[in-house]
Amino acid sequence: MVNAVVVFTKVPKAGETKTRLTTERGGVLAPEDARDFYEACLLDVLDSCMAAACSDVYVCHNSDGDGAYLRQMLDKVADPRAIKEVFPDRGGTFDKGMQYAVDYILKGEGAGRRADAVLIVGGDMPSLQPATVREAFRKLERLASRGAGSGDGAPGRRIGPAMVVSADQECGFNLLGYTWSTPFDFDGVFYNQDGVTALDMVSYKAKDRGIPLGILEIVPDIDVVVDFAGFISVVKTMQLAARYDSAISLPARTIQALEALGLEASAPVPDGYRAA
Repeated sequence: MVNAVVVFTKVPKAGETKTRLTTERGGVLAPEDARDFYEACLLDVLDSCMAAACSDVYVCHNSDGDGAYLRQMLDKVADPRAIKEVFPDRGGTFDKGMQYAVDYILKGEGAGRRADAVLIVGGDMPSLQPATVREAFRKLERLASRGAGSGDGAPGRRIGPAMVVSADQECGFNLLGYTWSTPFDFDGVFYNQDGVTALDMVSYKAKDRGIPLGILEIVPDIDVVVDFAGFISVVKTMQLAARYDSAISLPARTIQALEALGLEASAPVPDGYRAA
């Protein structure tokens, strides 16, 4: 099975990137710091996807983003040649943009199908491990083999419908993958009139359409200040664990960015719990 990862991202830009972390929106970072922090996250995510060594790696960015700046930034990854293609999204909404990114790979606009299975990930989860990416494609292949009779008939290409998802900490998801024969679409996943969460919409669609679904470990993303604070604690724990487990991939750039910011996470002490 030919696999592809698409890192779905905005081009980092001060005042437009991770704005919910900025002081203008009640956060703790200056716009320039939020941009730099996200840039570090994005590069670490890409390095993890490439280190997984089980798929081609693509980057899909917002259509109004500075593609030239992004390509220059991507020269900083461990192996820039491992990024197969950088392309802008289309559609104007998150649902449509993500659909375009997946269709670009699985339906092959202008070039034929680029892969048999795609995993779409965000650039804001720097604790993503290469092992998680490998596990996503292992699960897809196992699940797809159950419905292999629905393949296209070509030798070695009988790939049935299959889907994997990783929940985030706020009823959404941060990794989602499926095979080319899977009858899934993003319509209404992020924007619907019924208040259904994104993760629920994924599972509802999978159930209604009979799509075999696998779940991956939770990988935290960083959208709001509480996510940011939580990640500071997560990364400290990762650093300690990495002393005893060489398989752990540390997000070196994100760690460096956090150290430069000099911020610490803290938990408020409820009234009545303070020592006398």
